[in-house]
Amino acid sequence: MRRSVLVLGAVLALIPVSAAAQAQKPAARSLYERLGGLYNVAAVVDDFIDRIYVNATINANPAIAKVRKAERKAGLKVHLTNQVCMVTGGPCKYAGLDMKAAHKDFGLAEKEWQALLADFKATLGKFGVPAPEQKELIDIVNSTKPDIVAGSAAK
Repeated sequence: MRRSVLVLGAVLALIPVSAAAQAQKPAARSLYERLGGLYNVAAVVDDFIDRIYVNATINANPAIAKVRKAERKAGLKVHLTNQVCMVTGGPCKYAGLDMKAAHKDFGLAEKEWQALLADFKATLGKFGVPAPEQKELIDIVNSTKPDIVAGSAAK
């Protein structure tokens, strides 16, 4: 009898430890972590901005071509790196304008949006971003479309 009480006591003593151990399971890694952190995010943004700065379809829009100045390029890269870092779960803080305000005067059309997405996908492919992370990133970008593309409806 004494032995069964000891065994039962030992089993009961393990239950709180097991529950505590389960409660301390690491949380799922953020998209930011799965992308490899700030340096990887910055590298992707750098390549992407370089692509859109020379994209003929996007630059055919006179409002966009007008703001394509070399001195703005570096600042845009910083803002976008901070934004991507933040929205993917990283520690950065985006301090720029919201997407609607930042793009209000551009009159971006669907064809320009599609050109931007094509450049984004090419950049993600160049860096070997895995398909699940690519999908998450593209979904994030697409969520901004109603605020960026003229006449685009919220989905």
